[in-house]
Amino acid sequence: MATTNLSYYDKNTIPNAKAFRFGIVVSEWNPEITKNLHQGAIDTLLDCGAEKENIISWDVPGSFELIYGCKKMIETEKLDAVIAIGNVIQGETKHFDFVCDGVTQGIKDLNLQYDVPVVFCVLTDNTKQQSLDRSGGKLGNKGVECAVAAVKMAAIKNIGRNTNSVGF
Repeated sequence: MATTNLSYYDKNTIPNAKAFRFGIVVSEWNPEITKNLHQGAIDTLLDCGAEKENIISWDVPGSFELIYGCKKMIETEKLDAVIAIGNVIQGETKHFDFVCDGVTQGIKDLNLQYDVPVVFCVLTDNTKQQSLDRSGGKLGNKGVECAVAAVKMAAIKNIGRNTNSVGF
């Protein structure tokens, strides 16, 4: 469980994102959560130097569909990193467990299958309040934290290439 502000980052420790292209795939399920995560990610990428035209966003119906959306985005766009944004809240059935496990394993598989890092920005909380707290509430915004991870992973992907990014 997050206990620190998810929105805090030190720009001096992050490579410049100007030369990178980012994809963001966003679940439409629980939009009051996922839209906040999406906005936090975009704002952070821009703050880290990414160009607005180098950030591509696609919507998918739910968190389970993030896997295919990320796969298709990787296959059709030239990207340095992708952020998968979703939200699954515990209910009364096992559905939560199956969706969380499937999405986690699917995103892991994409990271192994493709040479484009896919960052896991899927909140898997017990209550809606926990998700609100992590999507711009009292614990900050996980979208910010994942955008920072995407910039760092894009820099790793491009090691040895001339991207004019700042090293770690």
